[in-house]
Amino acid sequence: TTPTADSVWTDPQELPALNAMPAHQRCLEQQAAVTVTVDGEAVSLFPLSTDRDACGVLEVRTAAALTVEQTRLVSSILRVYRNFQGLLDYSERDTLTGLLNRKTFDGSFLRVASQHQGSARQPEEGRGDGRRKAAPDTAWVGVVDIDFFKRVNDNHGHLIGDEVLLLVARLMRSSFRFQDQLYRFGGEEFVVLMRGGNVDQATMAFERLRNNVQAYAFPRVGSITVSVGFTDLRSGDSPSSAFERADKAIYYAKQNGRNQVAHHGELVARGVFVEEARTGDMELF
Repeated sequence: TTPTADSVWTDPQELPALNAMPAHQRCLEQQAAVTVTVDGEAVSLFPLSTDRDACGVLEVRTAAALTVEQTRLVSSILRVYRNFQGLLDYSERDTLTGLLNRKTFDGSFLRVASQHQGSARQPEEGRGDGRRKAAPDTAWVGVVDIDFFKRVNDNHGHLIGDEVLLLVARLMRSSFRFQDQLYRFGGEEFVVLMRGGNVDQATMAFERLRNNVQAYAFPRVGSITVSVGFTDLRSGDSPSSAFERADKAIYYAKQNGRNQVAHHGELVARGVFVEEARTGDMELF
């Protein structure tokens, strides 16, 4: 049997609805193994879950249905996995939102960057205006900041502020793919590390989050918006250099009306930022 998974870039809107897969839905709702027959094969479904939520379904396809002992063995292995994942989560997760915490970002960034060195953008020949040619498939760092969050704490108190942070974290999980890495850096600042896709797909993902937050009715607070700045990963990037570019893009978004997504590369192309090829320093006019 060959293991398979979704493609690196999958738009959540293109995935089948859960109720279109009743066996998978029953597996998740009952948190128990379910066996069905598909095209003459026995398909055993096992729930994958953490202490926080159900995160997926493991499919095991066999010529004959698994025996009771085999089913129990797989379930036992998955319980060990869940316990191990819980230990990792305790040290790597933000205690309030359940997102990854800041101290795990550097290691994850360097692992992703090492896989994308060949797809990093290179300056176009003969151009001195900082424009870069987009690679067809790269990785992205986005910074997400809740607009006017201090007003929420001042007007409604920190308990309501914490509830807003929890709900924004939930909206982030529903807006991005399972494999995208979501971080809370502290306060109202979040970071997204995405692999795969071109600039249009990355923009679409960040716009989806922005729209989802804007459309959500937050209890006691009402409407909340977020500003987003993002950048591609480049050859030789460090976590701080990529974060700095995304942070400059979000600064531009906040200075120009908030509730918008700003792409650093597009701002360079428009001449808002000037990028020195030798040093990578940026100046804001």
